Amino acid sequence: MSFFHIFILAVIQGLAELLPVSSSAHVIVAAKLMGMNPASPDMTLLLVMLHTGTMFAVIVYFWKAWRNTFFSSAAAFRRIVPLLIFSTLLTSLVGYPLKLGIEKVFLGHTEKAEIEMLFGNLALVSVALAAAGGLILAAGLRRPPAVVREHPGWREAGWMGAVQGLCLPFRGFSRSGATISTGMLLGAARNRVEEYSFALAVILTPPVVLHEVRRLMEARHEAGATGAATLSLFAPGLIGLALSFLAGLVALAWLSRWLEHGRWHFFGIYCLVAAAGVFGLYLYGF
Repeated sequence: MSFFHIFILAVIQGLAELLPVSSSAHVIVAAKLMGMNPASPDMTLLLVMLHTGTMFAVIVYFWKAWRNTFFSSAAAFRRIVPLLIFSTLLTSLVGYPLKLGIEKVFLGHTEKAEIEMLFGNLALVSVALAAAGGLILAAGLRRPPAVVREHPGWREAGWMGAVQGLCLPFRGFSRSGATISTGMLLGAARNRVEEYSFALAVILTPPVVLHEVRRLMEARHEAGATGAATLSLFAPGLIGLALSFLAGLVALAWLSRWLEHGRWHFFGIYCLVAAAGVFGLYLYGF
């Protein structure tokens, strides 16, 4: 994998990860167009490292807002922590059984059923993009309620966590787009929903990184690779991490402005158009 490939994928990941348009769908399409296998352990590790870069961008960008809301007082901290735990628990309760079910139904005939084997399927990516686009469009075009909840409560935390779990097994179903849209449809303030959604992302990223590192180690061990050869695979990921961090900061500034100015539905339109384009690539043989 050349520096050019890493640069292209990192910029796409950084920009698309923090916009509600599904970074994974864009990176998968870009990787296939460049002749790479998105389902390979090496590639999924790179994608996870890119996710880590955008996670750091989220922390840097939202730190001031989180400090003023989540960490403004001991009472605020005690209020938000149980909500985040509740959301994350529901994400696990929905996402993990769904992942196992998909592996059993669609990959049960294979020797080693891993949901990552489906990540390069552009037909599935197209359907997920369309589903995310419909949800974002519904939230963006909905008339704001007369009374807006200033902070997400248990209802919003529960639904956002469950919807995040639905997103996990699918490439193309934007996690940020789905969770922010869910909070908006439930009547919570847009900026607070955005802050809460990305706080959930920061919690979710480390276990995903550990899972992909373990998967890579197992694949390299089965292939008889040496420890030094395996460690060398992390170098491209570290470069991508830095690049996706910078691109992520740009994307977050863009996202916040569009949320504030009521342009959320444009992301939904984009996802629907992208879904049609990805399905066209699938029909073309990619």
